[in-house]
Amino acid sequence: MASQDETARGHRGPGVRGAHARRAARQVRRYYALTAASTIVPGLGLIPTRRRVGQGLVAVFVVAFVVLVGYLVARGLMGLIRVVVSRSALSVVISVLVVVAVVWIGAILLTARDNMPEGAHGRPKVAMVVFAALAAVLVLAPAAQAVRYAVIQHSLIGSVFDTLRPDGAVGPGGGQDPWAGTDRVNMLLLGSDAGKGRIGTRPDAIMVASIDPQSGETVLFGIPRNLQDIPFSQDNPLSQLYPQGYDCGDQCLMEFVWTLGKDHADLFPDDPNPGLTVTKDAVSQILGLDVDYTTVVNLEGFTQLVDAMGGVEVDVQERVCIGCKLDAYGNVVGTTGWIEPGVQQLDGFHALWYSRSRAASRDGDFSRMRRQRCMVGALLNQVNPTSMLVRYPALASTLEDNVRVDVPEQDLDEWAELVLRIQHGGSIKSLPLTNDVIDVVNPDYPKIHQMVTDAITPPESTPQPSTSTPTTSPSTTPTPSTSETTQDTPSDIATTC
Repeated sequence: MASQDETARGHRGPGVRGAHARRAARQVRRYYALTAASTIVPGLGLIPTRRRVGQGLVAVFVVAFVVLVGYLVARGLMGLIRVVVSRSALSVVISVLVVVAVVWIGAILLTARDNMPEGAHGRPKVAMVVFAALAAVLVLAPAAQAVRYAVIQHSLIGSVFDTLRPDGAVGPGGGQDPWAGTDRVNMLLLGSDAGKGRIGTRPDAIMVASIDPQSGETVLFGIPRNLQDIPFSQDNPLSQLYPQGYDCGDQCLMEFVWTLGKDHADLFPDDPNPGLTVTKDAVSQILGLDVDYTTVVNLEGFTQLVDAMGGVEVDVQERVCIGCKLDAYGNVVGTTGWIEPGVQQLDGFHALWYSRSRAASRDGDFSRMRRQRCMVGALLNQVNPTSMLVRYPALASTLEDNVRVDVPEQDLDEWAELVLRIQHGGSIKSLPLTNDVIDVVNPDYPKIHQMVTDAITPPESTPQPSTSTPTTSPSTTPTPSTSETTQDTPSDIATTC
């Protein structure tokens, strides 16, 4: 009898062990499946063990996802942009991202703990712990990167942009179209050569972008640094010192106006930046336009900006010297290299020299003005959203240190919409004030004002003449405004340099 019991127990032993192994295998599969479920949807893997907690987290996730998708569908790209350019919205985003990441990771770890098989040990248990950790990292890594970018953007907005709109500047209003009723917006673009080894600040590039907010049509005016007889408005305290304008020959050039304002800072007791104020006033008088806003770029940081973008490609039209300058006799000296004609991929160092070199150029400053305009166009045309996202921390750091824009923070979403109108609906025309159209030594400002007016005035549609009515042929001699104003597409600006 005893031998029969022993035999029965011996037959049951392998079956019991098999059932136990199958149950253990099911528990392992359950562990991985539920942990993965909580990684995909927060709390989904908790429903079998903590039903109310799991269902609550899933419900919150679904509602939040539907609201987010609905917002993006209803607002489109501008909805996303409005969040990105608002520091208050970014603060909310940062807080939400942190809370979501903590709750989501907590749900993953809680799911893993609840479903860890009893008696798990050794390599299988280590593998399951590693799986839960990797699942948590899959949530933590993108959340941490998103928080990092949001913090960088929050800091960038506070550093680069202003808090108040400049006095007298036109700006967006309310309503569905914030730019309705605004005829033009004029932005002064200055490239500052302030840096080590230089005394004071001299604008190395002076341009004004005059924008039609409705159509996005933009005219880019280039002002030469060697322009003489600079006018000031009556409201400018310097007009008392220079009632006939800043006119003392080649010692009183446009490039020295910034330093002039800084040297007479006592005339601007409440102005933190009299150099910029005087330059803005002079540009307004030269063009006959009210300058609303200014963007100042320190060219010391231009090298870093181009390098952060991965370089820039231009089609060089003429040989450009590096390290060169003119001596007292007009000879080119100090050349350390050349940028040769043809399609070139320029790093920051060479892009800066390409934009600034003038010693060996056939037209001196005017050739450089053309290359600067082309460089701006090339950089804008070659911006790749994917690569910019990867390089954004370096770009943001460069912008924080080297760019200042007096557009107020609260207007940034409307300005983003304006930029989209320029990119997608408008064209860019240019009117450089070179020796071909003006006399830089003795400029005729009424003539310049008329040229500017003609450049920014939309052409009137001309009705087709009747076949029975004779027509008068227009003059065959072009005016300076029609012959010198050129229209560019982004590709033209980027390649014709």
